[in-house]
Amino acid sequence: MKQVIGVGVIGMGWMGEVHSRSYRQIPDRFPDAGFQPRLVICADDVEKRVSSAQQRFGFEKYSTHWRDVIAHPEVSVVDITTPNHLHVEIARSAAKASKHFFCEKPVGRDPEETAAVAKVAGDAGVLSFVGYNYRWAPLVQYCFQLVQEGMLGRITHYRGRFFAGYARDPRGVLSWRFQRDLGGFGILGDTMSHVIDMAHFMAGPIKRLVSSRKTFISKRPLAVRGFGTHFTVSEGGPQGDVSNEDYAGALAEFECGAQGTLEACRVINGPQCQMAFEIHGTKGALSWDYERMNEISLFLSSGPASSHGYTRIVSGPEHPFHSHFNPGPGNSLSYDDLKTIEAYQFLKSVAEGRQASPGVQEAWQVANVQSAFVRSWETAAWTDITPVTPSLGSPR
Repeated sequence: MKQVIGVGVIGMGWMGEVHSRSYRQIPDRFPDAGFQPRLVICADDVEKRVSSAQQRFGFEKYSTHWRDVIAHPEVSVVDITTPNHLHVEIARSAAKASKHFFCEKPVGRDPEETAAVAKVAGDAGVLSFVGYNYRWAPLVQYCFQLVQEGMLGRITHYRGRFFAGYARDPRGVLSWRFQRDLGGFGILGDTMSHVIDMAHFMAGPIKRLVSSRKTFISKRPLAVRGFGTHFTVSEGGPQGDVSNEDYAGALAEFECGAQGTLEACRVINGPQCQMAFEIHGTKGALSWDYERMNEISLFLSSGPASSHGYTRIVSGPEHPFHSHFNPGPGNSLSYDDLKTIEAYQFLKSVAEGRQASPGVQEAWQVANVQSAFVRSWETAAWTDITPVTPSLGSPR
């Protein structure tokens, strides 16, 4: 008899849809799991959107009030995919109700809010998970294995970046992501959080950095509430001010001694969704790019110099998680597949009663680095990574 885990999802925009779809995929993709998700209730303050989501994904009921999800007696886990300014209050309420929660990155609008969510979860003793989904690509997991096994030797260089020009068009609407009071920091919170988490995952903690930032597009057309995504464009009409950054970059020194760079930009031309990293060590090197998610380039310095060079490796059933989606090498996985693996890992941790990674503690470690970015912006100097003091935040 499988354990049934009641799921409530709060926020039914694009990410809420992806999460809901992922829970539905678990029984099919992981049939041997000892648990089964039950989609109990979804919530969104736009009724048309949430009622449609209920029908599409098979939730038993819906509500336009997020507190109804937490109060529902059949909900064991709360999934938070709302705009960032709601994360702290929802996570705190879930923890107070002794309910485990999944929160999309960057968790808080700023490092202090992220640290607060981590403290709240720890104090309440609830389990958590955070949406650093790029960790779950089969070949990223394989890269992690190679690093852990010492195949690259001692890491000397790490370069991480997330270049996604989703906001390159000045006609792109002023969604909450571009507003400091709703989204918090801009690209530092949005995609740099993935870059930092991946750097921690692959190369270990960052010791210090020096950072810069830039806002390239200062005004955007106002968005229509409840309609579209941050990819939506609008012709004409009133405009509002962009109040956070389009670009963030840093030179970084890792605790292991490696030197590196970290960059993220949302208005760059060329790359579409280039979440990527390169790692160089004393025995080899490798690189991965989400735009070519199902392949890596691997260089190993063993053997005769005449045979040295990068080898292209494609994802196959011998790599972690790949066989849950197809049996053949070279058959590609997708973004939604990564979210399915993520949802499975979260519910597996709940079923087993153990904290898995990445949870809000890992998000707190990311927040510590983000805080150093901000301090370096203010001083234009190298800045040590130090622990962030939790803050439950206030309207800004």
